[in-house]
Order: sequence, then structure tokens, then C-alpha cells
Amino acid sequence: MPDETPQHDGREPAPGEGRSATGRRVPAPAPPADEADRDTDTGPTKTDSTETDSSENGSGGTGSSATGSAETDSSTTGSAETGSGTSGSGGSGDDDGVAPSGALRPEEIEQPVGERDPATGAPVTLPAARSAAEPVAPEPGAPDPAHDVEQRKREAGVDHLFPFGKPGQPLGRAHPFVFGFTAALGVITAWMLVKAATNAKSVLVMIVVAMFLAVGLNPAVERLRRFGLPRGAAVATVFLIVILFFAGFVASLVQPVSEQVTELRHNIPEYVQQLQNNKTLADWDKRYGLLERAEKTVNGDGFQKGLTDTATGIGKVAINGIFQTITILILTLYFLSSLPQIKTFFYQLAPRTRRARVALLGDEILDRIGGYVAGQFTIALIAGVCSYIFLSILGVKYALALALIVAVTDLVPLIGATIGAVIVSLVAFLTGTTTDLIVCAIFYVVYQQVENYLVYPRVMKRTVDVQPAVTIVAALVGAALLGVVGALLAIPTAAAISLLIREVVMPRQETL
Repeated sequence: MPDETPQHDGREPAPGEGRSATGRRVPAPAPPADEADRDTDTGPTKTDSTETDSSENGSGGTGSSATGSAETDSSTTGSAETGSGTSGSGGSGDDDGVAPSGALRPEEIEQPVGERDPATGAPVTLPAARSAAEPVAPEPGAPDPAHDVEQRKREAGVDHLFPFGKPGQPLGRAHPFVFGFTAALGVITAWMLVKAATNAKSVLVMIVVAMFLAVGLNPAVERLRRFGLPRGAAVATVFLIVILFFAGFVASLVQPVSEQVTELRHNIPEYVQQLQNNKTLADWDKRYGLLERAEKTVNGDGFQKGLTDTATGIGKVAINGIFQTITILILTLYFLSSLPQIKTFFYQLAPRTRRARVALLGDEILDRIGGYVAGQFTIALIAGVCSYIFLSILGVKYALALALIVAVTDLVPLIGATIGAVIVSLVAFLTGTTTDLIVCAIFYVVYQQVENYLVYPRVMKRTVDVQPAVTIVAALVGAALLGVVGALLAIPTAAAISLLIREVVMPRQETL
């Protein structure tokens, strides 16, 4: 292509000199020896460049040399040459890759570099291809593009690449529309996540409880591994013990419940007769018509429907409880068997430079959770043993089953002992006398105070390393937020938070 860049060659080629196909000046044949000697020190040297082109210089210093010129034009690079004549006694062009005849040696021919300047042979950097049409600013008096199609295309810069005109600059992040749209998407996403978490609350609770149990049972698995058992066998052993415990608990309740139901069915006529012979009830019946109202209520459609709905609800709750228990046990088994891989996965989410410290803190938190579960089982065992001894001395029926109920409910911090005490006192009253009810109530009130403020804080201080006041407050807050599950998770969560505050927050505060 023709080059419009002005050339600044040092001189025109001397007679007898030509240019090669690549634009390099070809020296004339060497003159006779006397002329060469005469021109040895007088060869004119003229340089019109500021930088030498390393790709155009010869390998030796005796031949003719050419240097590239740095042009101010950003799209074209010129080249200038220095006419040094012949130097040395021979003055041949072999060092420049040119034969005496003026032809280039084949091995010295450079690889094509793209477009070159036809005058100097230097590589030419072509400007970026520009579209044939560019958007133009409207001139004064120009027609309105809403009415004139040609003016519309001219101002939009329509060409074959953009048939509808050049697109404008994209909207920046600070644009009000972009900011508002992004903020709205964030709010919608957060709302959908909260709604999804609310709908899946029961599943999330089962996962959390299963993971909690797996972490709590892991110390027992590690102890079995110290005796030489592989992890699979240790997990199977611990899980089998847990299954046997639940099976024994359910089996201990079957006999008392079945006996009580049978006894209630046989004693219903006697209970009705006693109610009819009761003077107080007879006096109330004369005054308020209690029996007539009770009969109308029982024979009404609403009572039958309500009774059916209540029975159905109780059945659904029982089936749902059984399903959740089985699901939690299965999840616990899976989490317990793959707990090392789960820990490694979460540790690898931390940056490499902090992964070791994160792993140490994580192991300590998991150890404290395991200690909490062990301490909770210890407290439940103490409560169950004390209840069995007390009920056996008092002579209450089904002492073993009631003691197991107290032990299971006592796994729930603070409020578990109260639930077990209410169940035991009610059964003692129904199977015994009012004196049994009073004695049971007094015993469990005293025992609960001893457990809450003496046994529980001391055990948790030793296994979880949490202050007694923090233990009580955490259990109360957890129970208020998530009920039984919150009470179970509150103390290990408080232990983890206290560890992070002591090991991370406080040292950082000392450096500020």
C-alpha cells in the first residue's frame, strides 16, 4: 500500500547501488584497490536517526550499516540509513549478507514481517481498521432524525456491522438504575433464601442435630480406635450401643403403657359409678345440671369431630416423631463415618496462610462439643440413677421406666429435669396416693435446684470450659429462640464463641 509518511533518508542511493526486495540498500561492487585505499578514511557518514534498528544491522562492523529512525507518527515507523562507504581493505558486503553481485544470500533473507514501507523497507504498523461510518453530531439546522431517515442513519453511524447504529457506552455501576436494580435483586435473593430456610426448617434442624450427635459421639470412636479398631468398626460399635439404648428405652415403656391402658379400660365403669355416688358432684349437678350438659356435649357432632381430629393429630405427631428419629439416626451414622473428610473439606475453605490456625481452632471447638455431649450424658445418668433409687424406695410402680424417662428428658439442659419430674409425679399420683404426688414434687424441686446450680455448671466447666453463668444464660436464650434444639445447641455454641473471642478477638484488640 502507498505510504504517505514523509521519508527522511540520509541520501539517495549512489550510482551503482540498488535496493533489494526487502528494502535494504545493496552496495555497489568493490572498487579497485587504489580507490579503496583512497576512500578508506574519507567515506562520508551521515546519520539521520536517533535509534538503531537491531533487526537491520549487520553482524560485523566492516560492512555498510543501516539504522532505523523513530518517527513521531504513531502509525508509521520510518527507517534511515548511514552510508558509511567501504571500510577496511577489502570493502566487501559479505558481512551484510549481500553477495558482491548485489543479490541477497538465500540464508540471510529475513522472514516477512507484514506490511513494509516501499521506500525504506521498514515494517509499517497499520492503524486499526475503522468503520466506514461513525456517529456524527447533529449540525445546526440539520433535520430532525425522528422525521428524516437519512439523518437518522447518519447520526447513528449505520454501517454493515451495525445496521441500527453504534451502541452507546455501557451504564456504569454508579448509575442509579444499575445500583437500584442490583440492590433490588439482592433484597429479593435474601428474601427467597430466608423463605427457603423457613420452609426447610425441619430438615435443617434434623441435619444440625445429627451433626451435633456425630461430633459428640466422635470422642468415643477415637477411644475405640486407640485400642486398634479401624474407624468403620469403631463407628459401628458406638452406633450399635446408641441403637440398643433407644430400643431398651422404648421396650421399657411398652409394658407400663399397655398395662395402664388395659387397666383404664376395665376400670371405666367403676370410675363412672364413683362419680355418680360422689355427693359433691351430685350437688353440683342439681345446681348447674352438669350431667345433662356433659351428655349433650358428648352426643354433639362437634365433640365427635374434635375427638377424631385430636386422635388424628396425635397419630400424625407420633408418626412424624418416629420418622424424624430414624432420619436423625441415619444422618448421624453417615456424618460419624465421614467426619474426618467433612472437617478437611471445611478447613480447605480457609486461606492457605491461615489454614493451620483455623484447623487448630476447629479441632478445639469439636473437642469441646464432644466434651459437652459426654457431660450431658453424665448428668442424665446421674438423674436417672437418683430417680430410680428414689422411686424404688417410695414404692412407685414402673420405677425403671420412669427413671429412663427422667434420664432422656434430662438431656435437655435446665428444663429437661422439670419435664421428667412432672411426668413422674403424675404417674405416681395416678398409681398411688396424693402423698406420693407431694413427696415426688418435693424431691424433684430440690434435685432440680441442685442439678441446675451445682452439678450442671461444674460438669460443663470441666468438659466444655464455660463459666457457670454463661452456661445458664446460654441455655435460657437457646431455649427461647429454638426450643429444645436451641437449648441443646446453646452451650457448645457459647463454648465456641468464647474460644474465638479469647483466641482471635482479644489478641487483635491488643495490637490496635
